[in-house]
Amino acid sequence: MLQLPHQPLQVAAVPPQRAPAREDEEGPWHAEAVCRRDEAGLFFAPSKEPTAARLAREEAAKRVCARCPVMVDCREHALLQPEPYGVWGGLTAAERRVVLARRRRREVELRKAAAADRIAQAG
Repeated sequence: MLQLPHQPLQVAAVPPQRAPAREDEEGPWHAEAVCRRDEAGLFFAPSKEPTAARLAREEAAKRVCARCPVMVDCREHALLQPEPYGVWGGLTAAERRVVLARRRRREVELRKAAAADRIAQAG
């Protein structure tokens, strides 16, 4: 039986980063990101990536995020931009869409509650 040589996982090039959401006195938050050192390929899917490979890659990326000192800043950047692809701040694009939907629902509920309070106080 002929065996093919092991093919390494091919990873797409990392898209260029947009401007950071904020900068403080020490510089941009992403300068401290663990993923900038050597593992950036984990964070973005290659084209036609099989589901099992994608899930394994995303879990590996999340493990990198878990030890990152700027994970919260990265996550907020991805939610505010919003970043449509990749793992940012320990969340996949699909997970970020869920967070954004929850935030929108919460904002609507808060606005409704505030309006109801104003009506009750005026009445």
